[in-house]
Amino acid sequence: MKPSITHFFFFLIFLNFHAGIYAQNRPVFPRIEPDSKAIEYYNLDNNNLGYSWTELAEISLWASGNATPSNIERISSAVFALNISDELPLTEREKAEFILSYMHRNILRTYSIFQTRIDTIFTNGSFNCVSSAVLYIILCESAGINASGVITRDHAFVTVHINGEDIDVETTNRYGFDPGNRREFHDQFGRLTGFSYVPAQNYRDRQTISKIELISLILNNRISEHERANRYADAVPLAVDRAALLLGNSLAVNTGPVLYDSLFTDPRIDLMDRLFNYGNTLLRANREEDAIIWANFASSNYPDYNRWYDFYHAAVNNRIVRFLRENRTADAGNFLENNRSILTNENYAQFDSTIIDADLVFRTNRITTAAQGDAITGEIEQAQRSGRISDRRAVELIVYTIQRTAASLSAAPARDWRAAINYIEAAVSRFGSNREWEQALQTYRSNLAADYHNRFAAEWNRRNYDEAEQILNEGLAEFPDNRQLLSNLDIVNRSRSR
Repeated sequence: MKPSITHFFFFLIFLNFHAGIYAQNRPVFPRIEPDSKAIEYYNLDNNNLGYSWTELAEISLWASGNATPSNIERISSAVFALNISDELPLTEREKAEFILSYMHRNILRTYSIFQTRIDTIFTNGSFNCVSSAVLYIILCESAGINASGVITRDHAFVTVHINGEDIDVETTNRYGFDPGNRREFHDQFGRLTGFSYVPAQNYRDRQTISKIELISLILNNRISEHERANRYADAVPLAVDRAALLLGNSLAVNTGPVLYDSLFTDPRIDLMDRLFNYGNTLLRANREEDAIIWANFASSNYPDYNRWYDFYHAAVNNRIVRFLRENRTADAGNFLENNRSILTNENYAQFDSTIIDADLVFRTNRITTAAQGDAITGEIEQAQRSGRISDRRAVELIVYTIQRTAASLSAAPARDWRAAINYIEAAVSRFGSNREWEQALQTYRSNLAADYHNRFAAEWNRRNYDEAEQILNEGLAEFPDNRQLLSNLDIVNRSRSR
């Protein structure tokens, strides 16, 4: 059962009440406040006028994690060299195609599937679909050509908008302008020297995105890189910054309609996934207490009641399970009480039942006296009356406790079968019979009869015939149908007839 609205109200009070304590005692967690640059870059486009190429360059380097003046200068130099090139055509279509060729001839060197950073392009020339698409859009913007990003399920490229026509550009390929059309190449004298043909891609699922959304994929790819390497803490600040870049200060509002759908997912959802992925690393590391503190810390900025509640429940469950595996039932109970405010009454009751059940079983397995068995049986009945354990479970525990107590009474060295028999018979008189107790009584009675036989045999072999016969008569009085004792009686009778 998920928390009710009333429970959420108290849930929030709990978070606010403990905020000061957690701020003082919490371990070091990833940053969850957006970089001020992310908000600044979002606000650059608050009048829907778009971004200049210099702004796109700076934002792309910031998204790459390295917006140093020297890297900005590298992009500026590339833009300047492009735009003063004697080879730059005059028409937009030819210019857009030239930019792709220019980029591959002068900047890009090697395709690398995970190389998404713009600064790295200028360091070693490696690139992937996202980084090459972002660089191409920056160069196009500097040359006055309007372009948009395009994404599919596993790819990114660019569409240029020229004279009412949308032309795809596969930026990872030098000849990827308007794929599907044959290109002829001529030498300086106009003679045909060959041609290139890049087949058009049949993208059934494609989505056009803005320039800034395309740049945000740099952050998205870096997040994926961190998570592939199990660096979930490093992924969290990038997800926060990506959400702020796209949504501004509204990134913390996690309710309402989905802003993005289809292939370009809502960055708020991506951010929440990163928060929970990091939280799950704490759970996998058996750091449940830290996980709860993390949930208090992060949920105050990024509420998602159902998901956070499920996370709290998992953390409490995991810690209680570990306490119980270590037979630390008292610690499990204290932990549950300390975290009662973040659980529903129903789930609290379930955990409480689990703990008291484990505690009763743990102590039952260590019973050595009848008094201990009586005490635990009383606790089971009390737990049943208070509703902490079910009627059915109470019956199971009582049956088990009586059996364990009887087993302890009959254990070596005493082997007091009669005490065990008497204890179970008293339980039958009080609670009624059941198959387990009847089977135990049969075993103990058989063992007691065997004890009479062994004592008889020992005295008989010592030629203490009177003592042996007395023991046999006592046994037969209690177990007149026991075959072994009847066989012993035959021995006595045959000895008399001689």
